[in-house]
Amino acid sequence: MAITNYTNLQTAIADFLNRDDLTSIIPTFIQMAEAQINREIRHYKMEQRSNGEQSGGDEWMQVPADWLETIRLHVISGGTSPVTLTSRAAMADIRAKNENVSTKVPYLYCHSDSQFELYPTPTEDMQFELLYYQKIPDLATNSTNWLLTDAPDVYLYGSLLHSAPYLADDARIATWAQMYAAAVQNVNMSSDNATYSGSGIKLKLRGLG
Repeated sequence: MAITNYTNLQTAIADFLNRDDLTSIIPTFIQMAEAQINREIRHYKMEQRSNGEQSGGDEWMQVPADWLETIRLHVISGGTSPVTLTSRAAMADIRAKNENVSTKVPYLYCHSDSQFELYPTPTEDMQFELLYYQKIPDLATNSTNWLLTDAPDVYLYGSLLHSAPYLADDARIATWAQMYAAAVQNVNMSSDNATYSGSGIKLKLRGLG
């Protein structure tokens, strides 16, 4: 049976475990697998752009609900300029030293209170572009997603891995973990290969004489 959607996946998990009494708990195995998958997979298909306006006088930028990790942040008002990540300690220090007085566009940000704190605080409304890794759409809500289509083994072995403690099947943990890890590695590697393919062949010229 092909694994193409949430229902197929649940059936496959039950078949692999040779159990017909886990209907109510299998969605939990999948949910636990998805949490681990979002921590461990970084694929170009997870990249998402978000453009938005930041109000003048507001140093706090809201993070998208599906945000996992920032790739880059830019101000795009009146040209493009990068906003660089810094630590909260460095942010507090620079604010104290400069009293946050500046007419420049923000060039630093840090993570604080589940938001982006900008420095200096924008003095007027500005447009920002955020490129980030988004969470993989969960199957309970979406039925299917790109990862299930491209790599059903990641979902299957990840879910089976999380089934083992519940079933007290310690003997299978190592097996499921190894197969899941291999599947995740292949997905990440396929992204790297696709991202950097077509860069051309570099020729090294030998010295003459």
